[in-house]
Amino acid sequence: MFIAATIILLLVIIAAGITQFGYLQITRMKVKNDPSLFAILENLGLYSRERYEALVKKEVVISSVDGLKLSGAAIEPYPDSKRWMIIVHGYTGSRAVSAQFIDMFTDEGFNVLLIDQRRHGRSEGRYTTYGFYEKFDIQTWVNWLVQQHGEDIEIGLHGQSLGGGTVLEYLSISAPQVKLVIADCPYSDLSELMKHQLTTLNKVPSVPFFRWVNNRIRKKAGFSFEQVSPIRAVRESRLPVMFIHGTHDTYVPTHMSLKMYEEKPEPKKLVLIEGATHANAYHVGMDQYRREVRSFLHDYMGKPASQAESEPTRRPLFQDKSSVKTV
Repeated sequence: MFIAATIILLLVIIAAGITQFGYLQITRMKVKNDPSLFAILENLGLYSRERYEALVKKEVVISSVDGLKLSGAAIEPYPDSKRWMIIVHGYTGSRAVSAQFIDMFTDEGFNVLLIDQRRHGRSEGRYTTYGFYEKFDIQTWVNWLVQQHGEDIEIGLHGQSLGGGTVLEYLSISAPQVKLVIADCPYSDLSELMKHQLTTLNKVPSVPFFRWVNNRIRKKAGFSFEQVSPIRAVRESRLPVMFIHGTHDTYVPTHMSLKMYEEKPEPKKLVLIEGATHANAYHVGMDQYRREVRSFLHDYMGKPASQAESEPTRRPLFQDKSSVKTV
């Protein structure tokens, strides 16, 4: 009897520990600091901390609808342009990891707004909610750009991983100033993703742990897995959406973008980067990535002004170009 009770108690403790671990990993995993993120980018030859720090940029702090401080950086080489791109990073990242995409958009005549998602970087927040609350943060950033630059502004959204899910969730509330969305390795449905990560990646049975973790998240973080399903927003949206995914992504399976592409009404575009794993499609297939993004931007937001027209109004990107290494 004693042995049986001990075994039951031990199983309860293990189950409670797995549930707590899952809840923390999903909503409160430790966020990487900017130096470590820049070190990753530098090792891949994508961008450097020195280059980012030399950028001419404006630090911006706004308040979310639920009172959190949200932080970002506005990079405005084209003060007369109405074209902006908001770049949204992934889980445990920050605006630092988004820096790799700056040149891709400034080269096409866009000003760029890098943001720290809630609970990441310099932004406040206790929980990550996979777009449930974050989509309203995107709207707050859109509102800020409209207030600063006028109702006739044209905005694109680029999101990677968590950022990809966030910008797709935003489709359900999108403002008229937002003209297109680019989602890099996004998830289609949070319930499906979490079951995949529990069973396939972590070898934990979905029954009963999926329900237990979901209940813990609902009580602590104020949302549930079922409430986050970017594919629902995608099905109802007529905005141009570009899905980018690596063919070897096992963390957020490639089939999630394939399914969303199939169910999205036109206009839409799908780009698969052969051999890329999670969140490294840009590194693995940079030429293809940039070429396809450029084509998508031209199709739905028009081509940038010619160099002759834009050069006189283009501000320098860097405070001292001679001291910045090209990465």
